[in-house]
Amino acid sequence: GNQRNTHIGLYDLQTKQNEHLYMFERDLRIISCSVNSERTLLAASFRQYTEEERVSRLLQSVSKYLTLLIEIHPINNVRVLKAVDSCVRVQFLYPAEGRNTSTESRLLLVSEDKYIEQFDIHVVADEEHKVVIQNSGQLPRARVVDDLIWAQWDMMEQRLFYIVPKESKTTLKCVQFYPDENFNSILESHLDISVNDTQLKLVNFGYDYCQDQDVASKCLNLQVFTSKAGGLCVCSSLASDIPDEIRYSIYFLHKGYNKTFTVSLERTESHQLKEVAFMNLDYYVAAYLPGQFLHLLNIQHPDLLCYSLFLTGEDARIDVLQNCPIRSPLMSTVLDCHVGSMYAVSISDSALLQFLQNSKRDSERLAALHCALLYFRCTEDLEMQIIWWISENLSTCHSFDPIQEFIIASLYCRMCPETHNLDKLLPYTSLLDWTGIIPGVICATDIISLPVLKFQNSKGFWEKLSSNLESVKYAEPHLHYHNNVLRREWRSILIALLLCSFGDFCLFTNQREERTTTAYLRNIFENAKNSWISLAVFERSKEERLVPLFQEEDYQQQLLMGLMVAQLKDHLMRHLQYVGKKKIDQIVLDYVANLLNLVHRIMKEVWRRYELHSRIFCFDERGSTGEFAVFHIMSRILEAANGMCMPLPPGFHTLHLGLGVRCLPLHTLLHYIDNGVLHLTETCVRKLLKDLDDTEKNEKLKFSIVMRLPEALGQKVRQFWNHPINANFIARKYVKLLLEKLGNRQCSRPIPERLSVPVEFLPLNYLTNMLAEIENQGVHPYEKQGHVNVKFVEETALKHTMTLLGLKYS
Repeated sequence: GNQRNTHIGLYDLQTKQNEHLYMFERDLRIISCSVNSERTLLAASFRQYTEEERVSRLLQSVSKYLTLLIEIHPINNVRVLKAVDSCVRVQFLYPAEGRNTSTESRLLLVSEDKYIEQFDIHVVADEEHKVVIQNSGQLPRARVVDDLIWAQWDMMEQRLFYIVPKESKTTLKCVQFYPDENFNSILESHLDISVNDTQLKLVNFGYDYCQDQDVASKCLNLQVFTSKAGGLCVCSSLASDIPDEIRYSIYFLHKGYNKTFTVSLERTESHQLKEVAFMNLDYYVAAYLPGQFLHLLNIQHPDLLCYSLFLTGEDARIDVLQNCPIRSPLMSTVLDCHVGSMYAVSISDSALLQFLQNSKRDSERLAALHCALLYFRCTEDLEMQIIWWISENLSTCHSFDPIQEFIIASLYCRMCPETHNLDKLLPYTSLLDWTGIIPGVICATDIISLPVLKFQNSKGFWEKLSSNLESVKYAEPHLHYHNNVLRREWRSILIALLLCSFGDFCLFTNQREERTTTAYLRNIFENAKNSWISLAVFERSKEERLVPLFQEEDYQQQLLMGLMVAQLKDHLMRHLQYVGKKKIDQIVLDYVANLLNLVHRIMKEVWRRYELHSRIFCFDERGSTGEFAVFHIMSRILEAANGMCMPLPPGFHTLHLGLGVRCLPLHTLLHYIDNGVLHLTETCVRKLLKDLDDTEKNEKLKFSIVMRLPEALGQKVRQFWNHPINANFIARKYVKLLLEKLGNRQCSRPIPERLSVPVEFLPLNYLTNMLAEIENQGVHPYEKQGHVNVKFVEETALKHTMTLLGLKYS
């Protein structure tokens, strides 16, 4: 103040004003102060005189530092807690919110003599509502820790992390303070960190503006960060012998390993900071060197380097934090130690999208993609922009499939909040390893011993950390669901289906009769049926019907869907037994339904972007440029689905085939069909046969399609093409099936293309008589097609013969 007085106030975030608490009638160098939660007591420590002042004033008997406890409701008594020549920090403990008590406060005193003690302060309110300290003598105190060389206060969770030298190792410990108890040592972890134990380093006990910066720079630059998901990281800046090189380590204690990074600086100025600052962003830990780089390390999935963003140049610029010492006292906050300003820090979604669009390296694209999907929990607008980016960059990503990563990461984000520990069982990436490197950065990974936890029935962070450590003990990578088993089982089933009659297979699915399949397959189809019911993708709103996906039965996709449900259910049942079967069943059904929803979401956004309408199934027109682009994207979706052994929404293959017919030349279309890229579906083939007229070009297309139809599907759709070629084909097939049903295997060889035409058609007469006799015995392979009978065969044979002779048939 103007009167050279020292005021202490409490800043109110709501009113943006300082609430005045106390005033010293002299100019003091305050080191530390703290107020209790009831705002009735104030603790303050300050330096009375400098060493020079004390000598010049002959005050050798006066202590250098003083620590006071002051009654401020109202301002009343002052009690001296410490009068020593060593610096002291003060910190009141805050009880849990909602605790109705004002009779007791606890105060921590942290001395640079490397010890911490706790004072218990009991207060009483007199008749005039004055709050005064009850104890007239010495306040009860307890020693919390001795011989520490580093300490950090977690003000939000009331935790004290500290480091003590123990034999040849450095040991990190944690004391948890409870509202209604004393305190417990709850964690112990050995760290391979070289420390200078001559100077105590304190973090989050207030910033000492009077501290010698040269002394501070020689102290240990280390911070502990925790995350809401139970992550525990120790960030440490390491000394380097090379001038233009920065080294720092991140100990992922919840994962059991340490990563050490060595960064070669492009340019350095003499005035620039050379020490890395660390920031806690919950899902990420940031290592920041102003003017050089910003390294965002993924806490939840630090195993693959590609999930961490290493930014340089303008991408790494934080405007208000340039070349100044900073601290991260709270999650997503930064303190500028020079100015004394506190900033909220977060990742900008718009800047992240711009970075994703401008990135040229696969490692940057993948890290930005996962950041957008998992950190931001992907809003609808952000999801739309990501899908648009994917549609434009399908051919530029060489090290990963962006469609696969989008689907798996989005599923992980949607499903994990449902159940505790589900994040350790569901896949979050399609990649098993990453061979990419960050230019100018060397990363070394070391296995470290897991922390030892000492608690019982603790909730919140400690429970989640314990769960994370248990996962590491049981080889965490093997806990995540992988499609290897699903892929093997799927191949076995496909082989079995190829060996059996496809017609019997379809008959089984309709009538539930066990002919060529087992009870296992029946169970799989039941799973698929339940998934179909859970699927919310086919709502009948106008928005949802933008993409013309047909509600059709695709037995092969149903089978894959049911198999996926069975495999995922077995996986979760092994590790989530406490959840219960009913809950797991619902989780699995939701997972598959969300998977199909995501595919539909991709198609809907692509459909909207290329401005396609829902009525594109007009085969007499060629496809537009937009339709060809959508066809290409659907082909990549199919490729991604096959790579993950993932089912697709019903109607996908019909729409894909329809676009293929419109966009591709005939030879390319047939090549795609023969190689399994395009799947012939009943809906599309039926519409193609009915809608196209029989020009020479269309006949060639129809005949090429008909010849490639599976037997069961061919029986259903050939009747919709009223053409001599098709009638001839159906008649031949009918004769062949009749004779096979009778058991006459000698007639099972193919019928020649051209039949000799005897006089008076005696062979035809003989054949029709024999077929009629077989029909009379109750054998009729085309029961659903009543017009296909002996008479149909006879008429078709006569038409064909007359055509060969060049005569008209009447």
